[in-house]
Order: sequence, then C-alpha cells, then structure tokens
Amino acid sequence: MNDFYDILGVSKDSSQGDIKKAYRKVAMKYHPDRNPGNKEAETKFKEAAEAYSVLSDNQKKSQYDQFGHAGINGNGYNASGFSDLNDIFSNFSDIFGSSGFGDFFNGGRSSHQRKGKDLKLSIPVTLEDVSSGSDKTIKIKRYESCESCQGSGGEKGAQPITCTGCNGSGEVRRMQRSLFGQVVNVQSCQNCKGSGKVISKPCRKCNGEGLSRVSASISFQIPPGISGGNYMTQRGEGNKGPNGTPAGDLIIYFEEVEHSLFVRDNNDIFVDAFVSYPVAVFGGQIEVPTLEGKVRLKVPAGIRPGQMLRLRNKGCPELNSHRMGDLFVRINIHISKNISKKAKELIKNLESELNENSDFKKFSG
Repeated sequence: MNDFYDILGVSKDSSQGDIKKAYRKVAMKYHPDRNPGNKEAETKFKEAAEAYSVLSDNQKKSQYDQFGHAGINGNGYNASGFSDLNDIFSNFSDIFGSSGFGDFFNGGRSSHQRKGKDLKLSIPVTLEDVSSGSDKTIKIKRYESCESCQGSGGEKGAQPITCTGCNGSGEVRRMQRSLFGQVVNVQSCQNCKGSGKVISKPCRKCNGEGLSRVSASISFQIPPGISGGNYMTQRGEGNKGPNGTPAGDLIIYFEEVEHSLFVRDNNDIFVDAFVSYPVAVFGGQIEVPTLEGKVRLKVPAGIRPGQMLRLRNKGCPELNSHRMGDLFVRINIHISKNISKKAKELIKNLESELNENSDFKKFSG
C-alpha cells in the first residue's frame, strides 16, 4: 500500500493548491494517451487519482492522517479506487476538462458517471468500545434502486426515448478559448442526467427517479483507541446513485460517552479508590476496577490521601498501535461517621502515639 503523499510527491503540510499542481504533474506523466498499452503507467495513473481524491478533500485527508488507508475504506485499500478511467476523467473535470488540457486529457471519453450522495451520522461509543474495539451493526435510511421499476425510473413496458437536450450523448460540449488554445468543456446533460435517454412514462412509485428510501443494516468494527470526534468512512454504503451509478459513502462520526467510573486523558484513565484508615496506615491489598475487570492492587503502608498508584498497560490502546496507556488509581481514605466508643479510644491512643513521633510532628507542622 503506497502512501498517498509519496504517490503525489507532497508533504502533509502542503496546501491544496500544491496538491492539485502535484497531481496534475503526475497525471500528465502517466496519462493513458501518453502511455498507450502501458499497464504500469495506467496503474500509477489510477493510484494518483485515488491519492488526489483523498488529499484534495479536507475531511478525507484528516481521516487518512489519523487512520491511514483503513480510515478511508472500511473494506481495505483499493489502489484503483474508481470504477474505470472514465470515472476518473468525469470526477476531476476541473483537471482534465476546463483547466487547459482540452481534448487531450479527455481522450475522447464521454461517459460521465455520477455518484450517489454521502450519508453522515454520529454514534455513541463507550470507554469499553474504545479499549477493545467492537463490532457494531446500525440501521440507516438510504436511497436504493426502486423495487417497482428495478431502478429504470419507468413504468413496466415504458420505452426510454432519446434526450433532445444532448441528442442521446448524455453530455453537452461547450467551446472555450484559453491561453492553451481552444478547449472543449464537457458537462453532463442536465435534462437526462447524463444517461442520454429520458423516460416516456415515469414510475409512479419513485416519480421516475429510479430510487426509493429504505432501511438498511450496516456492520463495521470500531477501531480500538478512537476518540470523540474521530470518524471513519464505509465506501459505497451511502445513497445509491441515479441510473445505476455508484453509491455514495457512509461517514460515521464517533461520540465518546462519559463513563460512570473512569476519566480518560488521552490513553491513560483515572479512577478513585477508597481504603480504610488501617489499610492507609499499615498497607494492604484492595480490589480495583479496570476496563478488563477487577484486579488486586497492593497499597503501601503510610499512603496519603490523593496519592496515585499506577497499573501499567491497563489504560486505553493508542490508535493504530500496540502501545497501551496506564490506569491511575487515586487513593481516598474512608472515614466512617459512626464510630463506637471503643474505636474512639483506640484512635485517641493512636493520636497520642503519633504525637510522640518526630516525623509526624514535622509533617503536621
């Protein structure tokens, strides 16, 4: 899996303008029209398009910086990214069309492919989810192909007719002049939405859209070590596109739920524990909760209120790493309100004994 920044030859702090220039340079070098029959050049051309599609989008770029390739594709990294070369040309028309490269970069290709809209949602995650990662299944509402017309948009038996707006080509061409000479700007026909055909009798259930809103179940894994505000993308799990075009993406945001016991600070977590006065004086063992269950903790003699004891590697995992944070146990001394007469006498005797101790005098001022 090649790094997107290496593919384009840019750094993480490069501006969007520099990223676009870098992509244009790589695209020119490996363009299929300049390298006919060269499969290696075609692969590099597709890799560059995939890299630019992520790095040119601030949201996707941020996610890639946090999660790597796994963060931008729930099913793993796909070097080609797009369905075919036409998909690349149509998605980056500002690079290959009206930016001065004209028909050379369009290569005579006219299949403009639209894409369904992305969906965004937020889900709550617990500290236990953050610690171990977990499998989740959620239900969403999205647009899929209409069952009545099978996505065609027309009633049964209705025949599509040629679009008069583009004469069946699915696109509208406009001639423009630039410093590079005459440029052909190709855009999808709005009348037929790029299909070249219009429905003579639209489907009554979907009004000719070919899409209907349905419920769907989506399963995915929460990455261990995430934080509130992180998100991941499930490719192709968004709304279906019109006329059988690809579906959009599902972007899932994570909202960390406040825990009833633990407080998180990056990868470390903190918890309060209460010990009796004798344990604080003489030491002993107590049972403390962790994210993986209860464990025994040794309390040293003479511990003071507020002192922290550390359990290594009992915190949260670091995202995309095998390193673990620590669990810090804050010691509190439990003082009972209901003290018997005998216990009071013992405490007074202890106080007298401590007053004879020079260290105690120094500590107490």
